[in-house]
Amino acid sequence: MSFHKNKVFFTISTATLLSLSAITGCGTTTTTTPNTSPVVNSTNQTLNIGLSADPPTLDPAYSSALVDRQVMFNLYNTLFKLSTQNTIVPDLVKSFTVSQNGLTYTLQLHQHVTFQDGTPFNAAAVKFNLTRDMQPASARHSSLSDISSVTTPSEYTVVIQLQKPLSPLPAILAGRAGMMVSPTAVQKEGANYPNDPVGTGPFEFKSRVKGASIQLVRNPHYWRAEPKLEAVTYQIFTDPNVELTNLQSGAVQIVDTVPPQEVSTMEQNSNFTVVNHTGLGYEGIYLNMQQGPFTNPYLRQAVNLAINRQTLVNVALKGVATAAYSPFSSASPVYNQQQDTPPTPNAVKIKQLLAEGGKPQGFQFTLQSPNDPITTQVDQIMQSMLAQYGINMKIEQLDFGTLLANNEAHSFQASFLGWSGRLDPDQDVYSFFYSNGSFNASEFSNVQADQLLNQAREETSMAQRAKTYAAFVHILHQQVPYVFLYHQNNVFAYANTLQGFHYYSDGVIRAYSLSLS
Repeated sequence: MSFHKNKVFFTISTATLLSLSAITGCGTTTTTTPNTSPVVNSTNQTLNIGLSADPPTLDPAYSSALVDRQVMFNLYNTLFKLSTQNTIVPDLVKSFTVSQNGLTYTLQLHQHVTFQDGTPFNAAAVKFNLTRDMQPASARHSSLSDISSVTTPSEYTVVIQLQKPLSPLPAILAGRAGMMVSPTAVQKEGANYPNDPVGTGPFEFKSRVKGASIQLVRNPHYWRAEPKLEAVTYQIFTDPNVELTNLQSGAVQIVDTVPPQEVSTMEQNSNFTVVNHTGLGYEGIYLNMQQGPFTNPYLRQAVNLAINRQTLVNVALKGVATAAYSPFSSASPVYNQQQDTPPTPNAVKIKQLLAEGGKPQGFQFTLQSPNDPITTQVDQIMQSMLAQYGINMKIEQLDFGTLLANNEAHSFQASFLGWSGRLDPDQDVYSFFYSNGSFNASEFSNVQADQLLNQAREETSMAQRAKTYAAFVHILHQQVPYVFLYHQNNVFAYANTLQGFHYYSDGVIRAYSLSLS
């Protein structure tokens, strides 16, 4: 998840839920083996991928943007991984067991795996990574906060001891917390590590031109069969219309977003394939609860009720999204239709809230927002909606990196940033709304909300977790640390010369299986 400018992901099937239940059950054992099927090692194949923003970092410990993951998932393997069937399965982990009380995970690792710098991947490397990610400075520390110790009883065995049961742990280790970086490279490079990242993935880092491109090349020592592509070049386009034009001209072969108004046209073009799936993430606005005017709960509620989400979806997003009023979309296993259905703006109620907040004539605030044309249109529509009630919303457009930095520093009144969504609902809310969570940009702190979030982590029944999250969302509706606007679809487009594309519900393009005809 990642934070993203304007796109989200995920569909979950019944099979997914069954799989999740199995993988988190006590005493379970799951194994996997390397894919040794023959792969045609074609040469001189360079895939050009269009990205909608410049990745802020390639270090998973500090990453918070979806666009980072587009690159990192091809540089790094993870301990567990998301399958194309929307299940969580082992990756660098060969097999694992969970104790009956759910407090001890024992991981057996694949052997004979090396990092791209030639150093070995082993239990010590896993301990190094998890320990690094558990540090307060890491964006991963909230996700891993229930780990009490990581031990290495043998070269390829890792034991993770928990303070309390953590049902989403395999799903967490299928994301950035499970991406294994080379300890040697981190210790050698220090703060420069993001400029020369090293993992065990199918491609290794070659070069980067900040704001323009990133080049990866095939890892000749990959522990599975070599990828078909010789190289992957990411080209950065901050305007999705320009990104699409480059796809149509052949400068890139696949893009990570399609302007909503162009989806229908592209679907009718026989030269391209469009992938368009319901998203699991959300787009919306952080309200800074430690800075005026949003220290005032009545003013937060007034803004929350004054925005007509369905109009945003119809006009700016051309229906390539769903109006939202909670973190959980219809694709989520804890979806609650009643809670996720936005109320129709009610002028009497909004004016009442403004009066109770001491601002009967309205007030002013600044929204920091990405500078892409789609979000700009959304901003302008919201600006007009709020103005009807005397709420003057100024728009400050920023590049994505600056927007993220300000968000992390709580340096804003309101900040337009979404989340790409994850398979497990914990990863859609815990780090964002738990007191002092890694991504708690609003600085929201509520004892009852914290208790519910902890309770949901310990519960293994998804039905019970849905009830717990419903109680949590009720608090979000009352406190409004974040204005949920819409769940956007996950849309890709690629030229039909591209072969081997598989859709992953986290919205990340895996280049390993791809080739060009």
